Amino acid sequence: MRAILAGIETEYGLHIDGRGASTQVEDSQALVRAYPDECFVGWDYRFENPRADLRGFNLEHLAFDPVDAKFDAGKSYGSSVEIRSDRILPNGARFYNDHGHPEYSTPECYGLHELARQDVFGQSVVLRAAQSYGHGAQLYKNNTDFHGASYGTHESYLVPRDIGYERLFHAVLPMLIARQILTGAGKVGSEAGAKAPYQLSQRADFFAEPANTETLYKRPIFNTRDEPHSDPTQWIRLHVISGDANMIANATARKVGLVKLAIALAENGQTPVWRIKDPVATFQHISRDLHFAFRVELEGSWTTAYEILESYFSAAEATLELDDELKWLISSSRFLLEIIQNHPFDARREIDWVAKKWMIESFMNEEGLQWDDPSLQAYDLEYHNIDPDHSLHQALVEMGEVGPNESSVLIRPTDTRAFARGLAIEKYSQYLLTASWSGLVLKVGADTHEIYLPPEGRYPVQLAHAEDVGSFIEMLRGVK
Repeated sequence: MRAILAGIETEYGLHIDGRGASTQVEDSQALVRAYPDECFVGWDYRFENPRADLRGFNLEHLAFDPVDAKFDAGKSYGSSVEIRSDRILPNGARFYNDHGHPEYSTPECYGLHELARQDVFGQSVVLRAAQSYGHGAQLYKNNTDFHGASYGTHESYLVPRDIGYERLFHAVLPMLIARQILTGAGKVGSEAGAKAPYQLSQRADFFAEPANTETLYKRPIFNTRDEPHSDPTQWIRLHVISGDANMIANATARKVGLVKLAIALAENGQTPVWRIKDPVATFQHISRDLHFAFRVELEGSWTTAYEILESYFSAAEATLELDDELKWLISSSRFLLEIIQNHPFDARREIDWVAKKWMIESFMNEEGLQWDDPSLQAYDLEYHNIDPDHSLHQALVEMGEVGPNESSVLIRPTDTRAFARGLAIEKYSQYLLTASWSGLVLKVGADTHEIYLPPEGRYPVQLAHAEDVGSFIEMLRGVK
């Protein structure tokens, strides 16, 4: 099967004692700007268009949360450059402020575990910025503040344009609904809809429609934003906003791998057919189902999330040429699904919602508490604290209850365009005018060189050994 390029963008929850929603944008800007390590300032915004829709039209404007609008009323935050305060890192990643949340976007990767490692490294980037900024800033890799605000963990996948919206939607939507039983981050309580003591997904409460292009309000399960960051005649960037932020690296790898399976089956015309009656209600029902039956109402019948996932696994094994990572994905997912049905807490080393539920119920049993005790949300939140001195996830790792993540060391991908972007930051920043996902603009003497970075291109290792900036530019122009 075709190797599928992917990346993850994580917005972090930010808390500073004595500060609140009215200063959140300014605080996030200042924290990003405090990042102390090597980076480049000069993101190119020319090719960004969040209002374009895969269904063939452009929105006049994006919806905005009315609560956020009240806090922003009468304020002027300056230009996009000032608001976002972008930093581009030597591994090809992007670190910036997004609507009052520090956001780390990984470099593009082909490998599932490589991408998970880049995501883990993002935690160290955000923590370094917080430590440099000071003011007691605490950062949380989660998706809710428990006061009605949700912030995203978005995934991006490179998809051929000729697949089209309809085929992609019907292939990916059932997977997005079902995969939460393997990849949800877990959540105490609910913020919308039916009350629940505990949920699998942190994002389930915040979906309003099966599909649209919004990300801040009236959010969909399947996002239709058409912003490819590449040649728009050839590629779609599938923009997934319905997943949770994972603390367990294998859960991150699994989350991405499951969507890759769905895309690959769509490309090969082998997608299992599942017509879900009410996608939003189904997503929320699965999230709240603590009996783990995970029933899914279809148009005229019913099934379960287990059966939906197995249908993708069986179709992939029958029709796709799977690499070792995708074989791991299928075998480990099947194993975990069996555990969830029989001894769910035994899955805590691999699945965040299970680890968190086990942790919280252990505390409840010790203290004689019930699920409605307000202190439990604080334990939920601290599971996601990225400071190892405060993180309850890290405590579980040290106890041996959760598998350790791989070391968060900066490693630049060597087989994607992030390799070229990162090298430009490290070696040629004095010539660099701007950079973006899709290109670089360098000025050498009186000449300005605008270089397109094809996402499907294979970037030679010799780039790292270019004699000078001229040789670097010449090599990049030869990438196909």
